[in-house]
Amino acid sequence: MLATMSLPASPRCLVVPSPRAARSPRGVRALAGALAFASIAVLAAAQTPVGGVTPGPVQVPRIPIATQLFGRTLGAYPHFEYVRTVFEGQPLRVAVDPGIHPWIVGLTRNLWLVAHRTIPQWTANDLLVDVRGAPDSVSFVAGSITANTFTPSGALSGDAGLGLGVGYDVVLDMNANGRLDEPDLVDGYGDEAGFYVCKPTGVAGPLAVTEVLYNGGALLGQDIYYPTAIAGLGELPLVVVSHGNGHQYTWYDHIGTHLASWGCVVMSHTNDTMPGIEAASTTTLNNTTHFLANLATIAGGVLNGHVDRHKIIWIGHSRGGEGVVRAYDRLFDGTATSAQYTLADIVLISSIAPTGFLGTNSSHPHAANYHLWVGGADSDVSGCPSSDITLCFPLLKRSVGRHQSIELHGAGHGAFHAGGGSLWAAGPCLLTAADVHAIMRAELLPLVKHYTEGNVPAKDFLVRQWESFQSPGVPTNSCVVVDRQYQDGPAAANRVVDDYQTNTATGLSSSGGAVVTTLLALSEGRLDDLNSDFNYTVSETFNGMTDAIATDTARGALLAWTSSDRTLTWTLVPAQQDTRPFTHLSFRACQATRAPETTGSLGDLDFSVVLRDLAGNERAIRLSAYGGGVEEPYQRTSCGAVGAGWNNEWETIRIRLGDFTRDGSLVDLRQLASIEFRFGPSHGSATGRIGLDDLEFTRE
Repeated sequence: MLATMSLPASPRCLVVPSPRAARSPRGVRALAGALAFASIAVLAAAQTPVGGVTPGPVQVPRIPIATQLFGRTLGAYPHFEYVRTVFEGQPLRVAVDPGIHPWIVGLTRNLWLVAHRTIPQWTANDLLVDVRGAPDSVSFVAGSITANTFTPSGALSGDAGLGLGVGYDVVLDMNANGRLDEPDLVDGYGDEAGFYVCKPTGVAGPLAVTEVLYNGGALLGQDIYYPTAIAGLGELPLVVVSHGNGHQYTWYDHIGTHLASWGCVVMSHTNDTMPGIEAASTTTLNNTTHFLANLATIAGGVLNGHVDRHKIIWIGHSRGGEGVVRAYDRLFDGTATSAQYTLADIVLISSIAPTGFLGTNSSHPHAANYHLWVGGADSDVSGCPSSDITLCFPLLKRSVGRHQSIELHGAGHGAFHAGGGSLWAAGPCLLTAADVHAIMRAELLPLVKHYTEGNVPAKDFLVRQWESFQSPGVPTNSCVVVDRQYQDGPAAANRVVDDYQTNTATGLSSSGGAVVTTLLALSEGRLDDLNSDFNYTVSETFNGMTDAIATDTARGALLAWTSSDRTLTWTLVPAQQDTRPFTHLSFRACQATRAPETTGSLGDLDFSVVLRDLAGNERAIRLSAYGGGVEEPYQRTSCGAVGAGWNNEWETIRIRLGDFTRDGSLVDLRQLASIEFRFGPSHGSATGRIGLDDLEFTRE
């Protein structure tokens, strides 16, 4: 935006940090704050008469300071976590760190919550209009971010129609002129909003749903769900559901009705599972083709012109879950084709408790967006290493695109469909089908919205830990334990520190930096439990690891500590030391099943993550500060005669890099020297045995 300012002829002196101080992190921040007012002095100087001639007003861009402001309070350092999504009715929190913005101390200004605008929209209209009717007055004080955390008054709507999340921007009007300009602080100055308010994702959407049965011939029986008012809705994404062996295509109302009520067309089809995965993949391919080719006649033609054939999601259960991966693999290899769609039209594959019959080369999601559902109590596709067929996670780790998973303690194989009968479940604290369906509905909607629409708040359901982020309305009893994993594909251009795929000696990271440890046990290897059970033995280093079979290449690390403080340090190579292009430090971790370090104190495992810069400044954050930790394995017996505990359950842990700079921390993210994990009683759990993988810097 452009604005005209008429200022006094004699500008005051602008004090900025000395050159030496400006090179320090704190000096850089102070300089940034001081420069927020620098244009005032420049403009004033421009008004000073020169040679007796007074120039006219000077027009310069007056750009606000884009920063993060919205989030949630924490009980320990970093005391506040900047987030982008909250649910309707939940508390709103806004915070400013005076260590980053020291110039605000002593000021009282208005806090505005406004409907999100893009930069061009702000440029066209910079007038602040609070969606609550009036802004809040807030005062900034010296000290911590906690002392400068505010709870805005009023409530905000999360009703986005068929969308997910209403976008809002936060503005602190620092020059008190009721407009967004310099030096205002704004969260949301760009294409994305500062934050989003969502309705619960497990409740039905705003559309009435029609369900019809269709039979196009042999193995072409289809149960179809669509919005009743589809005639006025344009083209909608297509979700195809492929059932498992012994299941029926009419058993997925909880998927079909829910997604159709939010603006999808869902088709669940007869699946030829008995011959095996190859036949199942053929029926998925053929039913998708037949459906798209016959829209003019199916359901009386009401769907014709209303299905977006470039936004197709394949969801499969059990043999159908492996079948949809095999179908994609055949499209990728060119051994299957369709006149109605191409490989690029499959925007997401989601496998529910899939089998592993075909192995590494034939069941491969390649670069597809891939999602996996796993039930910890599944007694059919059980996850026991006695048979590779019962392992789900190798499909996930074969993916070279974006991939994510959700594992539910106590969920049986039959709980994922709506056909009734046996839950096919074994273990303690079993979930009912109603429990599982409630979680599925709440997680499926954002998954679909993210990959069909690029929905921004939906990504929080993929990347945040369940303990800190879950939709209202999901079961919350003590038996509900959920673990999420997420990893970007190569297109994200994340910076890998150590993924254990290369430089396999424990003293060297895959990025080429030195790895130094005081741990008594540290090993690298394939994430494969080499024997047929989960019994713990000292010689079975990777007991409980089910990410790979013998022909897979997924690798990771295993480490342990007992009742004393230990460290594991990755030295960053020079090309990795400037982390400003990135927003998070991310890694995967799991507890080792049935190990004495795990069973001695069941529960979330905690340790500290430390960033250290080249000047020796460091800051530690404990995982528990965010409300979670590394989950213990589901306490199920069998798959071995000794002890309780099922597969090692991986979670993705993400820590915002800015959290390490909170409250005056001197850590310089431009010049990081190392990442260090600190274990033991001074830093979290006294003992532990865990797996680690995929340590990297990631982008939001």
